[in-house]
Amino acid sequence: MGHQESYLHNESYAEFLANWDANFYSKYTDYLKPERASAKVLDVGCGAGQVVGRLTEAGFEAHGVDVSEPNIARASKFSSRCRMYDGKSLPYPDDYFASVGALNVLEHVEEPERFIPELVRVTEPDGRIVLSSPNFFRVFGFRDYHTRMRGLSNKWKNWRRLMEKRSQMRIDPAGVKFDRMTPIVKEPFTPDDDAIIATNALEMHFFLERAGCVVERVFCTDRYVNRAIDVVLNATPLRYVMFNSFLVARKLPKLRLTAL
Repeated sequence: MGHQESYLHNESYAEFLANWDANFYSKYTDYLKPERASAKVLDVGCGAGQVVGRLTEAGFEAHGVDVSEPNIARASKFSSRCRMYDGKSLPYPDDYFASVGALNVLEHVEEPERFIPELVRVTEPDGRIVLSSPNFFRVFGFRDYHTRMRGLSNKWKNWRRLMEKRSQMRIDPAGVKFDRMTPIVKEPFTPDDDAIIATNALEMHFFLERAGCVVERVFCTDRYVNRAIDVVLNATPLRYVMFNSFLVARKLPKLRLTAL
């Protein structure tokens, strides 16, 4: 069974997502809101449908896709526009949505280098992409829940690996790929431990730009915190090596891409 297929009938995962604290996804929801009233918006990996429900209540035509049948069963209570998909090709035409997002999904997909361009494909020109995942290459942080983040030795390794990747982006951009990880499967089920991709803001930024976007915001905070603290944490490039990876990008129109 592939990693993605492990979610197909995973009731424990669906139950966990159904009990998410609203504060966890409120920042993501707010940034995902299109600038036009009634515009179409897509939540990829919609889970139990809370984000789709909030966007629908706000007056947008919200859609959701997920690879989990128990998730879609719950999400369908919020909206009939939530549907299953294969985790690879989004079942929508090009340039269909005003905004598209994925919250804590990228670290679980089997082809992340293909996943990001697929998000961009279904986003309309000048539309918004919101991509948020853990930063498994943390150099600074606390409450490090994954073994890859924990301890000074791992943090030093993370720093060196990020510097290697930054160099590769200049010298061999076509060869850049996310690092893969062996999932940690626990009983009872816990999310993020079973991640298979070492997501980080540096590479997410790189792949969004390569897919034809301009990255407008990079945060190391994936939820709302005290405003003063948020400003300090995100004021410098150190945000690329702390906590989480929350990026807001805009799809460039083809004319602007040609000019570049």
